[in-house]
Amino acid sequence: MPQDAPDRRTVEAVVALATRAPSVHNTQPWRWATGDSSVHLFADPDRSLPAIDPDGRDLLISCGAALHHLRVGFAALGWATEVRHLPNPAEPDHLAAITFCPRQATAADIALAAAIPHRRTDRRRFSSWPVPTDVLDVLAESAARQGVIAVAATDPEDRFRLTSAITLASWRQGMDPAYESELAAWAGRGFAAEDGVPAANTPSDSVQHGDVAMRTFPGGALDVASDGSEDDAGELLVLATSADDRVSRLRAGEALSAVLLAATDFRLATCPLSQATEFAATREALHEGVLGAVAVPQIVLRVGWAPVGGEPLPATPRRPAADVLGDYPSARAAHLGGTR
Repeated sequence: MPQDAPDRRTVEAVVALATRAPSVHNTQPWRWATGDSSVHLFADPDRSLPAIDPDGRDLLISCGAALHHLRVGFAALGWATEVRHLPNPAEPDHLAAITFCPRQATAADIALAAAIPHRRTDRRRFSSWPVPTDVLDVLAESAARQGVIAVAATDPEDRFRLTSAITLASWRQGMDPAYESELAAWAGRGFAAEDGVPAANTPSDSVQHGDVAMRTFPGGALDVASDGSEDDAGELLVLATSADDRVSRLRAGEALSAVLLAATDFRLATCPLSQATEFAATREALHEGVLGAVAVPQIVLRVGWAPVGGEPLPATPRRPAADVLGDYPSARAAHLGGTR
């Protein structure tokens, strides 16, 4: 790359950081490519989940989260990024083109990048300590900077509607053999795997934390036993967009990453919950009952304080950056158009 863009080693290092983004069942459905002075994000349709994610919502949100992780990594190394979403109509899997401008990294940039390797999806019971309202406000501001609203279901009626939708979606998924088969193919992985959900990070049985039904993964080995002496005070945030097109879903993923990293910086535990947004009926229930019919729910996020005395969770596996990074033809990269 020229001097007004990061060199190849920097790109490789930041792509490696971006692969730490959360993705639906750790499918890591992305590919990256470098142009003369740009980096490009592509969806990997071979890693789609037709039974779990029939309309590709979770795949796009996953790729959006990786895109934001990439932006955070470059910012910490002194590079501002400009993103063009869906830059090439002839290539629907071409999700974003990223160009660069030198900029001094701030302490906030560095803190967010430092949070990336520490973030975990924590499916355990959270502690009884409440999440302060001002912290929830900061998380909402993080989403708003990505053009997404984050609604905390702190009203009891909203919370009941939300948890009821999660429970209904979980029940419907459990009755679907195609869903069960697809989930089993990606769950219960050992430490040698490069993708999928490790057994060490998922409960060994069905789990409900307070009023929240957690997704059941086959082959889990995570101990989530509790003596029942304290309630789970985890909060639920609904990330929502004004529209439901592909750019909106990508932006929802960018907002998911922003909120997760901000929460991790606060030392909060987090767990994305996508069950209720994987069915049209439960999405509509959230749209009408929780969001007042003014926004489209994209994903739910559970946040709280990690259980006292809980062991640190192991990092989930990732494919090496070399396996997901290639070259983008410079002649095509120079003629990218599209929307921002």
